[in-house]
Amino acid sequence: MPAYVLTISCQSTRGIVASVTGYLAGIGCNIVDSSQFDDLQTGLFFMRLTFMSEEGADQAAIEKGFKPVADTFAMNWELHNSEHRMKVLLMVSRFGHCLNDLLYRWNIGALPIDIVGVVSNHFDYQKVIVNNDIPFHHIKVTKENKPQAEARLMEVVEQSGAELIVLARYMQVLSDAVCKKMSGRIINIHHSFLPSFKGANPYKQAYERGVKLIGATAHYVTEDLDEGPIIEQDVARITHAQSPDDYVSIGRDVESQALARAVHAHIHHRVFMNGNKTIVFPASPGSYKSERMG
Repeated sequence: MPAYVLTISCQSTRGIVASVTGYLAGIGCNIVDSSQFDDLQTGLFFMRLTFMSEEGADQAAIEKGFKPVADTFAMNWELHNSEHRMKVLLMVSRFGHCLNDLLYRWNIGALPIDIVGVVSNHFDYQKVIVNNDIPFHHIKVTKENKPQAEARLMEVVEQSGAELIVLARYMQVLSDAVCKKMSGRIINIHHSFLPSFKGANPYKQAYERGVKLIGATAHYVTEDLDEGPIIEQDVARITHAQSPDDYVSIGRDVESQALARAVHAHIHHRVFMNGNKTIVFPASPGSYKSERMG
């Protein structure tokens, strides 16, 4: 029985939920999971539904019938087949903890994606990647060849059909052109507390940026370095008895878990852009497969 995920954002008004659920019920669909949120500050409405098509309606028919409903409320909406495995391109430099964690979760089925390649500006993890039967692309980046290197990166993206890029501790800054072209489709993990607020009223600044936790930060990449909308954060406690090396080890665990949860949320269409912030709905039943993220 086909299962689908419907994502919606629009201006908040009466009747949206009734119209959406009424339409789905009318064509023989059963809703198995639903999340919604009204942002009272912006007046925007966000909704995510998972439903089963019990009377044989296929995706094309569902989309065609839903369009008049969507037009009535000027919705931004997408319909996804829940069985689709998103094509993901990983990028790494010389720190492999996030890469290895993602590969492990992928191998055991906890991260249902198709890894279509790994790009690196070094050869450190070539053997690991090849041993996993994943295409490895070495793209050397220097100050002099950066435009050519990014052109090659975009060739890899186009040829592989990558729908998402994950920077698993990739230590090169992407150009504004790449960030714009892949807007909302590049996730980075930052090994620090983000954002770092300065000046008066830091709590108001934190609210406006949508901070979730204090710790390692997974965020979408934008032209503003390390200031993209935050998807996931995690925290670790330390004591006076721990050394700088302990800090590094603990921090790497935190980074790996925060990045995995951010990727998991994105591939299941649970993340909605809301200005400089994100709306992240909780996981649907069964979406964690054999392991909970983190």
